[in-house]
Amino acid sequence: MTWGVELWDQYDNLGAHTQRGIDFLDKYGQFIKDRCSIEGEYASKLRRLVKNYQPKKKEEEDYQFSSCKAFLHMLNEVGDMAGQHELIAENMTTQIVKEINNLVKEFKDERKRHLHEGSKLQAQLQASLAHLDKAKKAYEKAFREAEKAQENFSKADADLNLSRAEVEKARTLSVMKNQTCEDCKTEYANQLQKTNELQRQHYSTTLPKVFQQLQDMDERRITFIQNFIKLSADIQRHVFPIVNKCLDGIVKASETVDPKQDSRLVIERFKSGFSPPEDYPFEDLSNLKNSEGNTSLHSVPSFKAETIKGTITAGKLKKRGGIFGIFSSNKHHIDETKEDYSDLPPNQRKKKLTQKIEHIQNQIQQETAARDGLIKMKLVYEQNPAMGDPLSVEGQLTESGHKLEKLQVELQKFQNYLSEAEHMTLTPTSHKKDRNSLSEDSLSRSASDSSVNNPNNNKILVSNTPPQANGKADHNCSSSYSPESGISTSHTSIPEVDVYADAEEFDNIEEENVDFDLEPLPVLGTARALYPFDAQSEGSIPMEEGEEFEVVELDQGDGWTRVRRGDVQEGFVPTTYLQCFLYNNC
Repeated sequence: MTWGVELWDQYDNLGAHTQRGIDFLDKYGQFIKDRCSIEGEYASKLRRLVKNYQPKKKEEEDYQFSSCKAFLHMLNEVGDMAGQHELIAENMTTQIVKEINNLVKEFKDERKRHLHEGSKLQAQLQASLAHLDKAKKAYEKAFREAEKAQENFSKADADLNLSRAEVEKARTLSVMKNQTCEDCKTEYANQLQKTNELQRQHYSTTLPKVFQQLQDMDERRITFIQNFIKLSADIQRHVFPIVNKCLDGIVKASETVDPKQDSRLVIERFKSGFSPPEDYPFEDLSNLKNSEGNTSLHSVPSFKAETIKGTITAGKLKKRGGIFGIFSSNKHHIDETKEDYSDLPPNQRKKKLTQKIEHIQNQIQQETAARDGLIKMKLVYEQNPAMGDPLSVEGQLTESGHKLEKLQVELQKFQNYLSEAEHMTLTPTSHKKDRNSLSEDSLSRSASDSSVNNPNNNKILVSNTPPQANGKADHNCSSSYSPESGISTSHTSIPEVDVYADAEEFDNIEEENVDFDLEPLPVLGTARALYPFDAQSEGSIPMEEGEEFEVVELDQGDGWTRVRRGDVQEGFVPTTYLQCFLYNNC
């Protein structure tokens, strides 16, 4: 079925239909264009989303956990999926949108050309019909005039009153009118034949040809739309394998999540290495009174006097908040990591030192490989001077040797730090409760060594500066230095002196925020800080280089000495950070 045969009389409707078809093709192209814009915008937002959730530098440590690693892998896969959406937008733009724009222009020009040809054929047929109508009207007029002239001639010929000349005139006019009628008849017949022939050709050949061309154009337009719809699906299907790989990657990333491993990482990260505190001893106040009846020293249970800092004065200092804390808070909370990581708990310190040693060893390997390459280059230059001057490598070899020496020294230093950390297993927090507890042993020590408050001010210098340290003391006070750990330890039986409170006072003591008015521990000597120390653990106090303290408790073998700053604050500091001047009776 063709438009030329079935729609021979629908010229105007076919013209409107083809225009609507071209408009629909343009509309489909606009749809693809908008979809490409959405795909590109979606890909851009996906990439922005991935970028916003990339780990910050301060969060990199958290991404050691398997769940965080899986999330990071998922972000990478989502970024790859965004790239596939960009590919869809790009391919649709180049393969569909641009092609549709060209086709719309081409179809408009073709339709215009076909309609112009059809209009021309229509005009020719209308002109022929107009000539036919004109010829017919002329024939009708001539026929009527011929009939009237013949009628007038018949009347004149029958009228005896008319002269012969008048009759002849009427006959001549009738003959002339009949001839004119015949001519118009002939003209009408010829024009009718031409018009019929033209009309036959118009509706059977010329106009159907134009309609067929319009039909072919419209069918090609529809075919293009069909192909474009299929192509859009193929473009999207083409990225499905990669998208599926991305989804498979996300699934595989989820399968790598290991809760147990993450729990172990939490342990490795936050484990301090300290031992849990021991049980508090039972304090029998009646026995305490009997044992202390002959002495002037009194004590109280330490489990209530324990404070946040682990000192007897921390409870009082805690009340001095407000404006005093404004100027001192920044001083003790600066996040500075020491070179030997001594401000970290033992396990964390060993972990950091191990990582540092591995990093230095990698640097040594790289520098050694570079040095070997320079040596080989020098040998080649010596064997073949044309390739280069061996002396030109000497400077680089010397510099490489210096770097290796520095790295070896640094490696040895951190290995010493690691050895020190492995030997330092005790901290003040694991023993400060035992030191303050009122056990039978501490009471006997207090009774036997109650003469520690000797006013004699003769001093003995104990230098604890590594790596060569000589401990000097009198009587039962001894000091020693461990080369492996770099820790100076002191062994003594210095008593802990507390203040005794009547039993009735304990009835009113609350569980929290207890403030005891205790007598300070006796002064055993003085000490000067050799290095600054930033207190990180409970019970320790910070100090500045050159700061002087009163020694109130010697090192018990755990590497910590208890000192007092003025009459305000007591706490533990590393023994190796101090230069101690002990009194003779110590």
